[in-house]
Amino acid sequence: MVTWEDLKPVVEEYFRRDFPDHVREEPWKVLIGCILSQRTRDETTDAAYRRLFSRFKNLEEIAVADPKEIEELIYPVGFYRQKAKRIVEAARYLLSLGKFPDTFEELLKVPGIGRKCANIVLSYGLGKPAIAVDTHVERVAKRLGIADPRDPPAVVEEKLKALVPREDWIKVNHALVRFGREICRPVSPRCDVCPLREKCPSAR
Repeated sequence: MVTWEDLKPVVEEYFRRDFPDHVREEPWKVLIGCILSQRTRDETTDAAYRRLFSRFKNLEEIAVADPKEIEELIYPVGFYRQKAKRIVEAARYLLSLGKFPDTFEELLKVPGIGRKCANIVLSYGLGKPAIAVDTHVERVAKRLGIADPRDPPAVVEEKLKALVPREDWIKVNHALVRFGREICRPVSPRCDVCPLREKCPSAR
């Protein structure tokens, strides 16, 4: 397993503030963007995100929208029909609160928001320490021996939190997503150029 001293240079190198569109604006937009992004590539998510917010300017408009119109705007994101309903439900729920939820527990109560999205909203939308574990982060953590192969995402998250200092949590998702796409790829990982190959138990 790698240590934080091993991993820190990778996190610093691969962390950039060139975030996708759907995680770079106000917290409520980040939340809706995260609903859109589930099981969908960033490029497709961002295009749908831009179409959606060119039509709807605030939560009030989304809360009274016809889900069918939202379906047309967000297609072809994965599960677009279910997501359109969730987006309307989330908007109505957020408006009913009177304030935007700013804790992990509160965010989990929003329709369509699970553990990963709650952490994305906390870190990208609110600038609070959190580690969102998506498929890239999970794969990298398991290959590096930070987590075990059978660990669910929640356990991977806790193991990363135990390894990484709290002040650096906010960088981990973006850095390891980039690292997972460019180096530690799902198929044909580039172990020959990986800076962690000497410490990685999965390196060829």
